[in-house]
Amino acid sequence: MEKLPIEFRDKKLFVRLFGPDIYVVGGFIRDAFLDRASEKTIDFLITRHSVEDITARIESYGKVDLVGKSFGVIKFTIGGHTYDLSLPRKDHALKARRRGHKDFFIDSDPEIPLEIDLRRRDFRCNSMALRLIDDALIDPFDGRADIQDRLIRLTNPEAFPEDPLRIIRAARFASVLGFHVEPNIYRIAKDIDLSGLSVERITEELYRILLESKLPSRGMEELFRLGALRQLLPELYRLTLSIQDSIFHPEKDDYGHHTVWQHTKLTLDQARRLARKTDWGHPRTLILLLAALFHDVGKAATALWEFKQERMVITNKGHDIAGEKMTRDIFDRLKIFSWNGTDLRTPVLELIRCHHRASELWQNRDIVTKKAFNRLAADIHGEIELLVFLDAADRTGRNEIPAEGLDEAGEWLLAKFEELNVSRETIRPLIMGRDLLAMDVAPGPGMGRILKKIYQLQLDNEFDNREDGLKIVRRLIDKETQ
Repeated sequence: MEKLPIEFRDKKLFVRLFGPDIYVVGGFIRDAFLDRASEKTIDFLITRHSVEDITARIESYGKVDLVGKSFGVIKFTIGGHTYDLSLPRKDHALKARRRGHKDFFIDSDPEIPLEIDLRRRDFRCNSMALRLIDDALIDPFDGRADIQDRLIRLTNPEAFPEDPLRIIRAARFASVLGFHVEPNIYRIAKDIDLSGLSVERITEELYRILLESKLPSRGMEELFRLGALRQLLPELYRLTLSIQDSIFHPEKDDYGHHTVWQHTKLTLDQARRLARKTDWGHPRTLILLLAALFHDVGKAATALWEFKQERMVITNKGHDIAGEKMTRDIFDRLKIFSWNGTDLRTPVLELIRCHHRASELWQNRDIVTKKAFNRLAADIHGEIELLVFLDAADRTGRNEIPAEGLDEAGEWLLAKFEELNVSRETIRPLIMGRDLLAMDVAPGPGMGRILKKIYQLQLDNEFDNREDGLKIVRRLIDKETQ
């Protein structure tokens, strides 16, 4: 029997408490073989012990949370680490309520054989157990071989349709681990209805594909192949059917198609590469990647043929504005607002609406003035770096050469914003409503018009300090009252 020696801080305690009855299960074993294991993701299976017995044995060592008691799961926190302790389980399918999807309930029982519990798991690479007392690998479904072959295979093909989330998980595992999907999974997945999935689970898996993948396009392409993109994100699915001008967009897929989808995937990967060059945390990286994913979502709805440059050209005028609206609708549907306390919605929508304007500054660099930089910075609420990175990813998304950093245009843009002293701080309004109240301007539409006008004058460099701004305000007030 193969051994997989592992060590972690609380191993001796668990072995002392449960002896030969405790196993490590799930993705930790797979990741250990791939040299990417983390102590924070260790899950345990405990046989021959009831929930009450398990609780009695561990409660003096840490915090016990019985939120999963009804289906045999205990959360145990010790020294800042939380472990999931589970009883063996098996699934019972109920009558199907909608095409391709079965509801099921989970039956937990200390006496359920280990192999039965492993059979209910989604993929063979996840259907292994490690007996903690002697590090013996229990692998009844050849999951170790699948890891070696870098393959996603079903543990139980008959049970796979019962949990539609497994389709999205297949895409995530393929993307994050760099595994191939067994062709049989595509055949089964195409008939599975995903309408019953909660938006919270969908967005969680989407975020993980974007943030955990070396090349997130791999996960998005798998969602397309598995039929999930068409059901969950039909706006992106239409990009697979939308062609682009082959001169301006020479990038093409393996079959020679110049689609918006191919450009979107390349842009997404370039954005991921560029983000790795920064010290951004996950929230800002996620904003960039969502903007890259949806930046051209409006192209399918705005595509037209136009004769120019002595030939017929595919144009997409207004796709940035259309894309902002479509993305807002998608975010409404998926309830995307914030993540870990960071607003996602506002910056992503603004980046999509303005994603062409950075390049326009570069293209007109010989004549462009500070006014244009001020207005762009204001329209994206100072998220200059995010916009420049999105613009660079979009531009380098027209080829498959990996971006090693910002290109010439991106470097020039960042340097120019700095040279002109345009930043989140410098575009803050110098004149506020309280200043107008001090001048006896009553709240209402009139005050709103003055504030809007004075802010535009600030962005147009008509003044750069509060004292001069107040003088202009006085003239505007006098004009309003005439």
